[in-house]
Order: sequence, then structure tokens, then C-alpha cells
Amino acid sequence: MENLAFEKSKDDPPLYEETSFSGNGYGNGEHRAVRPSVVSAFGHDTLDRVPNIDFYRNPGSVSGQRAIRPSLQELHEVFQKNGDLDIPDTVDDGEGSDVLQNDDIEAIVPPENSAGVVKFGWIKGVLVRCMLNIWGVMLFIRLSWVFGQAGVGLGIIIVLLSCVVTTLTCLSMSAICTNGVVRGGGAYYLISRSLGPEFGGSIGLIFAFANAVAVAMYVVGFAETVVDLLKVNNAIMVDEVNDIRIVGCITVVLLLGISVAGMEWEAKAQIVLLVILLVAIVNVFVGTAIPATEDKKAKGFYSYQASIMAENFTPNFRDGETFFSVFAIFFPAATGILAGANISGDLKDPQGAIPIGTLLAILITGLTYLGIALCVSATVVRDATGNRNDTIASGASCNFSTACDFGYDFSVCETTKCQYGLMNNFQVMTMVSGFGPLITAGTFSATISSALASLVSAPKVFQALCKDNIYKALHFFAKGHGKNNEPIRGYVLTFIIAVAFILIAELNVIAPIISNFFLASYALINFSCFHASYAKSPGWRPAYKYYNMWLSLFGAVLCCAVMFVINWWAALLTYAIEIFLYIYVTVKKPDVNWGSSTQAVTFVNAVNNALTLSGVDEHVKNFRPQCIVLTGAPKTRPALLDLAHSFTKNYGLCVTCEVFVGPRLERQQEISMCMEQNQVWLNQQKRKAFYAAVASETFREGAASLLQASGLGRLRPNTLMLGFKRDWRNADTADVEEYVGVLHDAFDFEYGTVMLRLNQGLDISHILAAEEEMERMLLEQQALEMEENGFQEGGKGFFKRARKPSQKVLATRAPAEVPHTSDVAKINQRLVEASSQFKKKQGKGTIDVWWLFDDGGLTLLLPYILTTRKKWKDCKLRIFVAGQPERIEQDKEEMESLLKKFRIKCTNINVISDLHIRPTAENWRLFEDMIEPFRLHEGSKDTTQAEALRKEHPWKITDAELDHFDEKTNLQVRLNELLQESSRAAKLIIVSMPIARKGSVSDHLYMAWLEALTKNLPPTLLVRGNHKSVLTFYS
Repeated sequence: MENLAFEKSKDDPPLYEETSFSGNGYGNGEHRAVRPSVVSAFGHDTLDRVPNIDFYRNPGSVSGQRAIRPSLQELHEVFQKNGDLDIPDTVDDGEGSDVLQNDDIEAIVPPENSAGVVKFGWIKGVLVRCMLNIWGVMLFIRLSWVFGQAGVGLGIIIVLLSCVVTTLTCLSMSAICTNGVVRGGGAYYLISRSLGPEFGGSIGLIFAFANAVAVAMYVVGFAETVVDLLKVNNAIMVDEVNDIRIVGCITVVLLLGISVAGMEWEAKAQIVLLVILLVAIVNVFVGTAIPATEDKKAKGFYSYQASIMAENFTPNFRDGETFFSVFAIFFPAATGILAGANISGDLKDPQGAIPIGTLLAILITGLTYLGIALCVSATVVRDATGNRNDTIASGASCNFSTACDFGYDFSVCETTKCQYGLMNNFQVMTMVSGFGPLITAGTFSATISSALASLVSAPKVFQALCKDNIYKALHFFAKGHGKNNEPIRGYVLTFIIAVAFILIAELNVIAPIISNFFLASYALINFSCFHASYAKSPGWRPAYKYYNMWLSLFGAVLCCAVMFVINWWAALLTYAIEIFLYIYVTVKKPDVNWGSSTQAVTFVNAVNNALTLSGVDEHVKNFRPQCIVLTGAPKTRPALLDLAHSFTKNYGLCVTCEVFVGPRLERQQEISMCMEQNQVWLNQQKRKAFYAAVASETFREGAASLLQASGLGRLRPNTLMLGFKRDWRNADTADVEEYVGVLHDAFDFEYGTVMLRLNQGLDISHILAAEEEMERMLLEQQALEMEENGFQEGGKGFFKRARKPSQKVLATRAPAEVPHTSDVAKINQRLVEASSQFKKKQGKGTIDVWWLFDDGGLTLLLPYILTTRKKWKDCKLRIFVAGQPERIEQDKEEMESLLKKFRIKCTNINVISDLHIRPTAENWRLFEDMIEPFRLHEGSKDTTQAEALRKEHPWKITDAELDHFDEKTNLQVRLNELLQESSRAAKLIIVSMPIARKGSVSDHLYMAWLEALTKNLPPTLLVRGNHKSVLTFYS
């Protein structure tokens, strides 16, 4: 039935009937109503779809079901008679999808029940979390000491420098996290998706570990404060160290309980801690405004005084401290900006929440640090005794410090270490505050909140790392539990690590390493932003515009510098660990593809290098064989591929090619499938080669297309490699003509040509097909057994039970489907062994080079290259050249001189002086028998008959042709005799390839020459260069 769409007026738009594409894997055959928006937009029914977000979702999107747009082929081939077309609006993962779930590692499985999942906004999820993590114990215990040492001037610089580092990192992080959907994993996710799994995997592991150890740091800080209180009240349980361990372990157990209870409970706990901390901070500001008591004056507090601020403005470094050492002590107080990003998977809108929440947290905490520091610096002197009696006696002079202006003489601090003042008392905040216990509560809140944030961050980051399966041994920790996919296993691991470090109870050595781990993360986040901007990938389109690639680079360098300032050996250790993990991931090559900026820069560099190379003239010294190898599917002719790979290795271009003979449209789908499969196979086999395929009506046309179009600029093949056609005597005449035609085309295109012959053959496709059939039958039998016996999951016994019956079935079914006689099996065994011989290291032996014709040196260069490879290094070169009987020694000396100038070593040189002798009668008779079926024998016919025979069989060998090329034919047969005499034991024979003149030598005669020349020999390469020099003796 004709499609009604074609019966309309020319002026009317055609009505496309919708059909089922179930044959293409799309559908269920059900008719679907056309989407209204399509009809209303275009006024008629069309297969094209208007742009929609659902078309761009990943195959595991949790935010909506992925829709599938019509493919180009469906639109292109829509006009089919009696056809209906049905394009489903949406598609389940893996069904009808043009991108399989396995194609996108970022695809995640949607939760079974999304009801009740807790998601946080930017305030509770990012702002509160970051502020709590940044406001650590440093705020109450070390800030006054920092400004006492560095002074107000340098102290402000220290705080601002710390904020610059964190702000630059936050700007870079904001750009990265607004360049697409952000999932769980925080810093690890941002770095890995930007720079790739090598950087992400290395930093992810040490960042998760750093967070786990940070739990111990904060808990020990809390425990020390508790133990100080116990000591004041004479309530020590065992001793100070063991009390720290006891209190720390109890605390971390309670924190673990809060975390395991779920993110909602953890968030509520954070709010409570924030309130306590805010009250403590306000308490400090209020306390500085309260008039000083006599007790506080003795301890150095005099309310706000301009003279105190002036005195404290300049630095006064003591006890060997410097600006950088003081900065190193303060900087960990500024870290914690990743606390919000680390739970990115639990945020409602990570793209919007992370930038605003983190930047605002940096601003608020920075101002808080400066405000408290300035208040304290304007009210407390550097040194005080705490003794009310240290007043200035009447008539006495005092010029030790500003305290003299207020009636106190602390000059004793010049010779004796005092207990109070900015420089001596770490509890200045408690003294200054309006109500001291609130500061203790604030200290508790700061340590507990930081510990809680780290205890949540570490398992979340670790779970994201394990989900990506970069470290396969850690995949056990990828599993989540509950509606929020909580990483319970990660919590347990973090708890174990934290307890281990709490039991040490002395973290002064490990603390700088942790700070460096965090800084390494910051540096890589900055570098990620710079790298993505530098690559100028079209996919780099961050919604957050307030960043600059050079600022990001400056931030990365600044982070690295700060790492060395804090602790140089810890920085080196951090880099060493990161480099080790980077190399490990690089070697393991995880099967992930995230479209990282590293890939983008690699592409840009490759294009630029190719363009640069195109502007450089070729030079003979830089010649290397760039091979185009007619392997068909690469795995079907492994010997040819292995030898080509030995020539090119990592230093030259190798393109394995396949020609699909037939109509292009019919073979297009098969080509598309084979392109990816064969390239993956090459990568798995560690063959540094590319795969290319074309569809053509004939093999010769396809090969000609490859010869002409392969390569890019200077990266173009210059050498054709192919296998010898063993079945030429039984093949169709057209096949032989096309095969020889490919050789003619190669010579026309000025390619060097290399032909490999193995006595056993090269093609193992029939063996591979049989193995695939056997494997298919094995799987069928296993499926049958599972149906009969019931599937028992995970047991080795299942496979043991299934294997034996399957082999029985194969034994009974294989002869019917894949016939194998014992002789055929032996032949196949020899073929497989011969095909794999170049994979193995070659033992001691020789490579015999029969350099009979000067072709530019390719016949000599290829064997030399082989001897430089590890597999062939034990093989020595032997050179055979043609010469005249009366000048053998002279020819030998000339060749020795030439090889010496070429710097090519060989064991000996043989001059063959009896090439002109006719072959033995037996060998000549065998040659004549071989060509007999292809001879025309027109000489025994009259002229009319002879002319009729030529028209009927133009491809046959004429008597005139045989007579004309009698000497060349004799040479091939004679040369085979000499090869068998001299090179029978060689590992590889390389012989100059004879050339057939176009239009003069028939295809079958040429094939007979090649057959006669190479039969009954070890692996033989026929080589003919393009007669342009590839060797030179000039420097």
C-alpha cells in the first residue's frame, strides 16, 4: 500500500505515518500519539522533536526520565512504503538508548524509593557547615598568640593571605561545580571530572584519609580541653594521656552514632553547635566592652586603648618564630571550605548552593577572625604577670610596656617568662569574655562541629571514589544504605582510622601532613579550573562567571607555596604519595570516560603538533615506516599485525584496515559496530595502532580509498603491509585481479610495499568463528542448566556443576555444527601457533636480508628496526647481494663499506654469483604445472581461434608473455632454490619484491612468481621501497 503522504498536493506538507521501530531495538510496536508541541509548532505531524531537556539526560538520571530523539538514520530513511514509525517519548535505561548505561560511568542508579530523601539548601547544607568547619579551636586558643607574635599589621596580612588562598580556591570551585550537574563526592568529584581519574583518584584517596584523621585531631583537641577541666577540679581518671584517649574514644563513638543516624540528625546537631559557637563569639565582643576589673588588669586587659593597639601593631617574634612559622600555625584555621562541597550529593542544588554558601562562609569567618583579633589586640598587652601587686611604686619610672600608663609594671617579664598576656596565655579569650564558661562551651562546639563535619565528609568522598571503581579492591565500600544511601561501611572505616590516631594522643607530627593534604586538594581544584579554561573546550561553559584562569593558576601556585611554608617535608611526602597513586591509576587504566580537560588538552596538543609537523619538510634522517596494514579485522591476522607493530611500536603510525565489500548503506551499521570493537581490541592487546574501515563495491576500490585518504598532514602512511594470497590458484579471477591491483595502486601512490607469507597461512578467522560458536553453545547449555536446576547465586559449585555437562554437550553438538577432522585440527593448531610466533621473544638466530635491488633502502631499514626491538634483539643480520663471479670480493667490500657508513651491523655479507643459472628441471616442471591451468596456449591454435581465446580469457597467461618474461620467471624459481640452500634456518627472510609492469605481466603470472619465490620457506617478507632514499650516511 502506498504511503498516503505521497498523494498530497505539492503545496501541502506531507503527513508522516508513524511506525514501529521495534526491529531497531526501539519499541514495543505500540502506536504513540504525536506530542502536541510538535504539531502546534510546525502545523503538521513530523518525526522531528523540539528541543527538550529530557533528550540530554544521562541514562541513569534521578531528576527525570531520559527521552530519546529520532536518530538521523530514522529521519533520513523515513519514507518507506507500508511503514509505520513509532519513536518512544521516553526510554528505560539500556532499552532503545543510543547511549548505554555502561557508556557513561557518571550514570547512577535511581533510588528505589525517593520519598523521604533529605536534601539541604545553601544555608544549612553549605554556609553553616563551612562556618563550623572554619571556626575551629584556633579561634579561641591561638588567634591571640598569632597577633601577639606577628603584630596587628602582619597579623592582618596573615588572615588576609589565608582568605586569599581560600577565596581563589572557592572561585575556581564555583566555576567547576556550575559547569554541569554535580553529584556526591565533593572535591574528589570536582577534580576527577575536570582532570580525569588519575588526578581525581590520587587526591580522592588522600583527601578522604585526611578527613578521617582530621576527626581524630578535632576529637583530641576536645579531649584535651575536657582533661584540662578535670585537672582543675582534681578529677583525673588515670593520667592525662590516657584520659585523653578515654574521652576521645567515647566522643568519637557518640559522633559516629549521630552520623549513622542520618544526615538529618547530623544537620540538627550542627545547628545546635552553631548557636553555641555564635553565642561564644558574641560573648568575646561583649567582654571587651566591659570595663576591666583589677584582676583582669593584672592579667593585661585594660579595655579599648589606642596606645595598646599602637604597641601591638608592630611584630615581636619570639622563641625562634618567624612570619612563615606563625602563618603555618594559623592557616589550618582557614581550611574547611570544602565541608559543603563534600556532601554535594545531599544538596538540593549543588550548583547554586556551593558558590554562594562557601564564599559567604569565607567572608563571615574572615571578618570574625579579624574582628576578634583586633578587639583583643586593642585591649590586651603582650606580657602580664597576673599579680595585682605589680603596680608602679610612687616615684618609680616604668617604660616596659603600655601597661605602665595604667599603673602596672610588668618589667619582670623581660627576664622571667610570665603566664599572661597575648604572648603567654592561650586562654586570653576566656579572660576577656563576659562569661568564661561560654568560651569553654564555644571551644567544645568548634571542635565537635569540625569533627562531625569531617566524620561525614570522609565516608561520602570515599564512597564516591569507590563507586567509580578506580581502585577495584575498595569497591566493597561503595554500597550505601537507607533512603539517603548512607555509606555505613565508610563510616566504620573512618571510625577505625580515627580511633587509631586518637590512641596515639600526640598528633603534632601528623597535623602538618593533613593540612598539606587539604592544600593539595585546593591546589588541584585551582589547577582544574585553569586547565579546563586553557583547553578551551566547547564543553567548558560554567554558569559562574566571576573567575579567571590566571587567577586560578596563581591560586594553585600559592597553595603549593603555602604547603612548603607550613612544612617542607610534609609537602614532599604529600607529593610523593600523590605521584605514586597517580602512576598506579595511570598503569591500571580504569575504564572510565568523563570528558576531562586532560583529554581536551591532549587533543589540542595533538592538533597543534600535527600542524607544526606539517610546516616542516621531510628529511631522510627522520624517516620511519608508517604502516597501513590490510589485516581485515585485526584479530583475524595476528601475525601480520604483530610484525607491523614491531616496525612501528610507539614510534610510528600503524593503521589496521578492513574493507567491507558491498553496498555502503547495507554495510554501514556493521562498520560502525566494528570501528569501536576493533579499536577496543587493539587497546586491550596493547597494540599501538588505529583501526580504519571502508565500505566499497570492490576490495581494490576500498583499498585505494584507504591508501589515498588515510593519515593527517605529515602523519600519513608511507608503507603498505599485506598478507600473501595463498588461495590465488582456487580464487575467482576477479579476486586475483583485485589483489594484484592493490599492489599496482600502492606503487602508483608511491607507497613502500611489504608482503608477509607464512607457509601455514595468516587468516585465523574461521578458528575464531568456531571458538565463538563453541562459547555460544556453552552459554546456552549453562542457561538450560540454570532453568533445570534453579539458579544458586555466587557459588563456585554452580560453575563446577555447569562446566562438565556443557563439555559433554559440546562434544555431541560440535561435530554437527563445527566439523573438525583430526587432520583439520592439526592444520588449525599449526596455523594458530604460526600466527602467534611474532608475539614471543625470538631466540638466537638470523634475519636474512636478500637485498637484490636498490629500492631506496627500505629492504635494509626494516630488518635493522627489528633488531632494535626487545623480541628480536638476539637475531643477527645476514646480508645477501647479487654479484658477478669475477668480482665477488670487490662487491663484498663495497657492501661492507656501505653498511659501515649506514652504521648497520651484520654478521656476514654473502655475494650470490650464480643467480643467472637456470633452475633445476624438477623445480621448473613444478612451476609449469602450477601455471598450466592459467595458460592460454594460443601458440598451438590458428590465428582466429587464438584471437577468440584472448577475448574469452583475457586474464590468462599467453605464450608470448611467458617467452618475453622467461628470464624473470627463471630468476624467481632459481632464487627460491638459493633461499632454501642458504636461509632455511633463518628466523625471518626479507627479500626484494619483484615488480610486475602494468599491462605487460598478467595477474596470474605475477602471483606465480611470488608463489615460486616464497614457497617452502621460513616466514618471508617481500619488500619493495618507493625508490626514494630512506637511509643516509650524512650527519
